[in-house]
Amino acid sequence: MRNRFDRQLAQLGEELTEMGAKCENAIATATKALLEQDEQMIRDTIAAELEIDRMENSIETLCMRLLLQQQPVARDLRLISAALKMITDMERIGDQAADIAEIVSMAKNGVDYKIPYIEEMARAAVSMVTDSVEAFVKKDLEMARGVIEYDDRVDELFDHVRDEIVELLKTDKQAGEYALDLLMIAKYFERIGDHATNIAEWVEYSITGVHRSGEHP
Repeated sequence: MRNRFDRQLAQLGEELTEMGAKCENAIATATKALLEQDEQMIRDTIAAELEIDRMENSIETLCMRLLLQQQPVARDLRLISAALKMITDMERIGDQAADIAEIVSMAKNGVDYKIPYIEEMARAAVSMVTDSVEAFVKKDLEMARGVIEYDDRVDELFDHVRDEIVELLKTDKQAGEYALDLLMIAKYFERIGDHATNIAEWVEYSITGVHRSGEHP
């Protein structure tokens, strides 16, 4: 019985890794849509969000099967409970990548403005999602805590984007609508970083039994 349970736990790790990879791809694709004004990338991001939703349902079903058909010990119960919390944040990451793509699809074109800090935010968000899921699979507490600490960098990058947008508005009054679109996109990247942090905090809980917010599943 335990061997079957362990196989299902391994499957849970594999499916979470796949869902995390789809989130990473959605973020990267949304970023490419922004930088290249690529209509196909916009469609691909929205399609990725639907696939992430499907995976959330699949993993939730697996977790419920593990809880109902088996008798998990405390550590396994924490792991399954954390996974259920994690997929909620991953689903929201998919939503926000799609939101970025939708803003790009409606944004005013023709404004020549470089956005290096937004690109860096995107890279940071992908890295945080990758590391938080990998920390869960490897049960790596230090990796999870590294993600939590790195969220400060994403917040710092958002402040840089905001400052750049203020300067843009001072020098180019015609860029107002586009600047607001950029600010909203940066805010979505910041929220993705927050969700990756949430995932890492639940990984920490699955390992230590303590959640830093005091929340328990």
